[in-house]
Amino acid sequence: MGSATEGSVTKWLERWRDGDPAALDRLLPLVYADLRRIAASVLRSTPGHATLQTTALVHEMLLRLLGRAPAEYASTTHLLNASARMMRQILVDRARNASRTKRGGEWRRADFAEVAELQIPDGTDLIMLDQALTELEAMDARMAKVVELRYFIGLEVPEVATMLDVAERTAQRDWIAAHEWLRQRLADT
Repeated sequence: MGSATEGSVTKWLERWRDGDPAALDRLLPLVYADLRRIAASVLRSTPGHATLQTTALVHEMLLRLLGRAPAEYASTTHLLNASARMMRQILVDRARNASRTKRGGEWRRADFAEVAELQIPDGTDLIMLDQALTELEAMDARMAKVVELRYFIGLEVPEVATMLDVAERTAQRDWIAAHEWLRQRLADT
């Protein structure tokens, strides 16, 4: 997204937060393509959601966003990071619903070893993964954010470093440490 667009997004975010209902109508077209790209990446890397289309995931995320009071999004990056988190939560919620006996879900735990390749193995228990990410976030929020950006959105380490405004080596160290911690955490359960 260019700096002119970034400035426009920030302006509309501020106006939306300040209560201007028309601001959201102006904001959404500026970020919609990015939201669809993120949703497509999340769905591509998360098996088991074949019935959910990219547009549906974006729209479900937008409904959640609209159902809240306008947040203090400081920038496009902040909005997109929050959107990626909401998409992750939507998929976790869907996994929880599918795993309920009354719904006939049969999610099972799987090895987390494929995380380095940015693929979620078939059968991965997304509820356990979400719990582990929540624990990691409590210990080190930046490491958890690195995992979300790499694992769920599919960004490369240099892109993660740019999004988080850290050195590429820092992002790489965080990724390696988080990957190993999650591997061990999920192997222990």
